[in-house]
Amino acid sequence: MSTFSLSVVSPDGKLFSGEAFALYVRGSDVDLAILAGHAPLVTAVQPGTCRIEFEDGEEKSFTLEGGLLNVGKSAVSLLTSSAGKIE
Repeated sequence: MSTFSLSVVSPDGKLFSGEAFALYVRGSDVDLAILAGHAPLVTAVQPGTCRIEFEDGEEKSFTLEGGLLNVGKSAVSLLTSSAGKIE
């Protein structure tokens, strides 16, 4: 299983930084599943619940008030104006 570098950032600071297997989030039009090797993408993110899945099968979820998702070749960044605690 491949992982990718993920950071979740709000104006209050970095909420998460680490390796993830998958990120599930609501994009501007559809639900997205981001995996390692995903094509580069920039999209608005709708308010809702996001999930981070780790290589060992563990998951963490959080709510956010919308934002911007940037999927690059080697890293993924989720920028949000406000997010709940990542649990």
